[in-house]
Amino acid sequence: MKKYLSFFRLRFSMGLQYRTAALAGMVTQFFWGFMEIMMFSAFYRADADAFPMSFSATASYIWLQQAFLALFAAWVMEDEIFDAIISGNIVYELCRPVRIYRMWYARSIANRLSRALLRCAPILIVAALLPEPYGIAAPADVRHFLLFLVTLFLGLAVTVSFCMLVYVLTFFTVSPQGLRMLFVSAVEFLAGGVIPLPFLPPAVLRVVELLPFASMQNVPLRIYSGSMSDAQMLRAIVLQVFWLAAVTELGSLLCARAERKITLQGG
Repeated sequence: MKKYLSFFRLRFSMGLQYRTAALAGMVTQFFWGFMEIMMFSAFYRADADAFPMSFSATASYIWLQQAFLALFAAWVMEDEIFDAIISGNIVYELCRPVRIYRMWYARSIANRLSRALLRCAPILIVAALLPEPYGIAAPADVRHFLLFLVTLFLGLAVTVSFCMLVYVLTFFTVSPQGLRMLFVSAVEFLAGGVIPLPFLPPAVLRVVELLPFASMQNVPLRIYSGSMSDAQMLRAIVLQVFWLAAVTELGSLLCARAERKITLQGG
């Protein structure tokens, strides 16, 4: 375990060095958040009763989404890992006395956490200072806030497990581009990255909520915004734990198989 914690610390420290990139990304996220809220504001002014979430809850959802974008963005993957697999440099990783799945998992968690840490505080502070209902509202109570924190890290772990699955499947393909495009497109929509999932038709929502994508950013952001009942929260957390275990185990098994049968092209 100590060696994987070392990989985590090294990657986390490295990620904290990119402050200029974090500042540029933060400015972009501010403007994107404002545009989204203004767009939803126009819809709510037309007919507020037609939406499953209050405008205040939707605004909180959007600001939390921007603050923790680095935790859940499907496109935040390490090109270094893809390059190692494609170029054949993966042999250096295989020579180390570590499991590459666990090593990459620790690195990916650290990479996302360091990016989020640099950006989340300023976004949350500014969003909290905005007038109601355009800013971020306080959680309903302490219980909702604690459940938000728990599901935030569970959602992060599910997201990283799916990214790991994309890395591992690259062993069995010629190019990872198709996998990345398919994965990013599916996650961004089905995890609530484009619009909150409650805005989908009820029949579609019932199916989507059972999928692993809904266990990513959808759960913590909706718990914070208060758009879930107690029964829905319990069901969502159980699904998060289930999908985390299932996807992680699948990725680990595929990675072990790839390590045994890996074939390098070109030398």
